[in-house]
Amino acid sequence: MLGLAAALPSQYSTTFLSFSEAGRCRPFLAAVRAAGFDAAELSNDTPHYRSAARELTAFLRGNHADVLVTHGYKSNVLGRPAARSAGRPIISVSRGWTGENWKVRCYDALDRFHLRFMDRVVCVSEGQATRVRSAGVPADRIRVIRNATRLRREPPDAAGRERLRQLAGGPGPIVLAAGRLSPEKGFSILVDAARVVRQAYPEVRFVLCGDGPEQPSLSQQIARAGLAGAFRMPGFRDDLDALIPWADVVTLPSFTEGLPNVALEAAAAGVPVVATAVGGTPEVVVNGQTGFLVPPGNAERLAARLIDLLRHPEWRQAFGAAGQKRINDQFSFAGQARAYQALFDELCRDNGRSATGREALCA
Repeated sequence: MLGLAAALPSQYSTTFLSFSEAGRCRPFLAAVRAAGFDAAELSNDTPHYRSAARELTAFLRGNHADVLVTHGYKSNVLGRPAARSAGRPIISVSRGWTGENWKVRCYDALDRFHLRFMDRVVCVSEGQATRVRSAGVPADRIRVIRNATRLRREPPDAAGRERLRQLAGGPGPIVLAAGRLSPEKGFSILVDAARVVRQAYPEVRFVLCGDGPEQPSLSQQIARAGLAGAFRMPGFRDDLDALIPWADVVTLPSFTEGLPNVALEAAAAGVPVVATAVGGTPEVVVNGQTGFLVPPGNAERLAARLIDLLRHPEWRQAFGAAGQKRINDQFSFAGQARAYQALFDELCRDNGRSATGREALCA
């Protein structure tokens, strides 16, 4: 969201709104302000839904916003009545549904229902657009605008290499993975694959960054597989962008994805990716050109492709260069900003308003 806001023309003014989430929103809003954008923490949150919707309505009117852009089920549920009351169009960004447990599945169902009534739904991939259409959203309201990332214009910080080496616990090639430690990310499959890879390359090391409910079971699985010294889980890292360029391979063993930012960041850093062919991942990772795609849930195929890249450094170099070119051609913030600008102008025309260039992004 910050990258998009920065890439929009100067006549656009963006304000970031967030529900408090018991104060968990504040580090993000501080980063927004540090980047030079307006940010506000909404006073009302669950379970005070009506008060939250009224507060959001007042904000849209008082700040003369032209468009409300929402991310996630809560901002969709509360943003839609607020936008309607304020007479503003609303865009929902659909990134994907995880369904990791019954509670999340309920939220996902609520989200799918409300998407049907948005003025537009932006899907981050063609794969997600297919799912959104299946949820009953009219095709003429759907737009595909992919996530974006920046190419590195300078060499990566050498300090990142040392930090990654410390996290890995020793020398040797490093396979890096990152994401929420939840079932849909498929990290248990990665542990099974790591055992096979280590048999072929005993010196290889695996680093899995992230936290989540599966951390205890993954730790037990790693120990049972005899990988305790070679498969490290350092928890959530806020310096992932500094670590990725120093990995030999990045892997995403997910069962479902919207458009994975980790794959985008790896490609931008010139690192090849081995990922499952799910959701929007094949739109980032081109099989045999920027990395390899494997079926979800197949540890043997995942291991085989990791071994291929570890065995052939010239493939890693060629895939990395091709990935950077693909990011530059198709996943730039400039291109993303042009697509959003056209969408904002379209909605304001449809709404009988003359766009003043103000949008509110609600997360």
